[in-house]
Amino acid sequence: MSQIHAKSPQHCAKKKLISNLHKKLFYSFTTFFSSILLLILLVWFILHPTKPHFSLKEADIYRLVVSGTHLLNSSIQLTLLSTNPNQKVGIYYDDIQVYAAYKGQQITLHSPLPPFYQDHKDTNLLSAVLVANALPVSPSFNYELGRDQMAGRLVLNLKANGLLRWKVGTWVSGRYRFNVNCVAVSVFGPSAPAGPLTFKQGTQCSTTI
Repeated sequence: MSQIHAKSPQHCAKKKLISNLHKKLFYSFTTFFSSILLLILLVWFILHPTKPHFSLKEADIYRLVVSGTHLLNSSIQLTLLSTNPNQKVGIYYDDIQVYAAYKGQQITLHSPLPPFYQDHKDTNLLSAVLVANALPVSPSFNYELGRDQMAGRLVLNLKANGLLRWKVGTWVSGRYRFNVNCVAVSVFGPSAPAGPLTFKQGTQCSTTI
């Protein structure tokens, strides 16, 4: 004959009490974290961070020469103006790389900029020297450059890529990749003044995040 194990009323009540306590703790933690997440999202949507603005302050080409058939030597001094348009959101910039391109071809190596923090409505000047020695370019590079010289107009793309983080109070977001593209136009050819080739100042740049 098998034995029948009967549990006492006190044991059942204790087990039910522990189960209810676990449920209450679970619901409390869930409510707490949901409230924190909702608060962060609410602050985020109210402040609605606007992406930073970049403009070309100055760009001077000191060297742009093809040696041999397709090896480029270049030297460009670049200054960008970075602006945080937000009133209550700061921006951390990390791992910024700057380079120049001509007709879809990269004509300088990447030049790193030091990371920095930009406060509300603040502006910063970012300077870099972009160079390349014996950088391979397409065989048509010299032809394209000569044609622009005949036309008296040179167009370059000055680009910056990096990561940024938004700061609201003491809260800092994760990293977001951003890309900056400045289209610079300068007089190019026999009528250009002596000295380095200088691009228009104040050229507005496009920024994507």
